[in-house]
Amino acid sequence: MAKTVYVGMSGGVDSSVAALLLLEQGYKVVGVYMKNWSEDLPGMKCPWAEDLADAKRVAVKLGIDFEVWDFEKEYREKVVEYMLREFRAGNTPNPDIMCNQEIKFKLFYEKAMAAGADFITTGHYARVLWAGPAGLSSPKILQSKHFGGPPRGPSPAHVCLARAIDENKDQTYFLYRISEEALRHTIFPIGEMCKPEVKKLAKERGLHNAYKKESMGVCFVGQVGMKDFLKKYIDVRPGEIREVESDKVLGYHEGAVFYTIGQRHGLYLNGMKGEVNDGMPYYVVAKDTKQNIVYVSKNLNDKRIWVRELKLRDMVFRAGPAELSSPKTLQSKHSGGSPPSPSFTYTNLSVRLRHRAPLIPAELDGNTLKFAQEIKRPASGQSAVFYLDEVCLGGGIII
Repeated sequence: MAKTVYVGMSGGVDSSVAALLLLEQGYKVVGVYMKNWSEDLPGMKCPWAEDLADAKRVAVKLGIDFEVWDFEKEYREKVVEYMLREFRAGNTPNPDIMCNQEIKFKLFYEKAMAAGADFITTGHYARVLWAGPAGLSSPKILQSKHFGGPPRGPSPAHVCLARAIDENKDQTYFLYRISEEALRHTIFPIGEMCKPEVKKLAKERGLHNAYKKESMGVCFVGQVGMKDFLKKYIDVRPGEIREVESDKVLGYHEGAVFYTIGQRHGLYLNGMKGEVNDGMPYYVVAKDTKQNIVYVSKNLNDKRIWVRELKLRDMVFRAGPAELSSPKTLQSKHSGGSPPSPSFTYTNLSVRLRHRAPLIPAELDGNTLKFAQEIKRPASGQSAVFYLDEVCLGGGIII
């Protein structure tokens, strides 16, 4: 009997091709559009209706069942309120990561399993690898031949989240907080493909959205910029931009919550864009959200911009290939799991500090990431995601 997969279909080409591939593999496929947000903003229309129409049209083309699940209430509570709370605290959160943790791989997963699904699927660029007792580093690797479902035969010891073949599109950075339980029941069909292959296959199979433009705005309201969205929900007011060395007022800003450490663009000083008098650029080096002041400096080497260590909170871990047969196993935790003890040191990590950023070597000591060289400080509230070779071990939120 065919296994049943519920596919989160966004209306885009990636999730459409995911559904197509599973159908061609012999799965029973049910398409689901998650209605997470439908509110229009002044001058900016939410694209949910168009996305729903695109997803439904693909489902009709494929001949699969299709449903709409309304998660707006939960989305506002779990994702939007979290995002607003973090911005008010002076942080720069990543709503896509929280959406995956709370909605796509929790709420959607739980409802799909209750409805009789064997697996869930999304259009993310990632892979699921299954390992036997000897671990992924041994020749006895148990990799699925059908897009990430569990291999046939003896039950594998562990499941790992791994980077996609297409490094430019890899989305494990956004997926590091999903639970191991959900990962065991997730298939990522396009993780072994590159984006041009996905578009080509969609065109060959006659999918109308083969070359649909990808949304680059806020994750749930389309092309709306983050600043425009926040203005509607956060009480922001103009404030001063001061030079940190002299405390001199150089200009004014729309609200300190909109600025991040190291930012150069978007500063207007004495009527000029990002510079004063000598034409040298200024950088944001600090902000006081209580006093609503943004501090800037021309010194690109300011110690507040460059760091050798990062403190993390809300860390999530899962066992990696080297730990599967090691005495120092990193125990798998559900989202929000406790970090290792402060004495724990992990020396051979690679870390990604933002989506598509290069992997950099680091050491993890408790909740402190240590780097061999100074790095430009990421914004507080963003995530640092850990890797061992191709496997994502977890990550944490930068303090």
